[in-house]
Amino acid sequence: MAPGSPAASFTAQLIRCPASTVLLRVSGESMQGAGISHGDLLIVDRGLEARAGQVVVAWLEGGFTLKRLVRHRGRWRLEAAHPAYPPLELAPSGRPHIWGVALHVIRTHGA
Repeated sequence: MAPGSPAASFTAQLIRCPASTVLLRVSGESMQGAGISHGDLLIVDRGLEARAGQVVVAWLEGGFTLKRLVRHRGRWRLEAAHPAYPPLELAPSGRPHIWGVALHVIRTHGA
């Protein structure tokens, strides 16, 4: 990697639409198997329509959760990437309120 890359081009690669993009701090270990750990920062785009297989921030039962959106046997569910967390099954007609799609993970090494 060559040093001195302009920060503007780096930002443009990570943030597609500044008006709908937010940074969120991860709390918990449920997505550890997907490379997302407690304390990481997520770049989340609230303007994208979520597709099956994407990691999403969803509003479910009065709180936010970070899970993979999956279509399983004709039903939507949210799946963790950690064996200690079972899938969150949704009603046959239900689909969670998707708050945003996680696009990138930022992790601090050392400090």
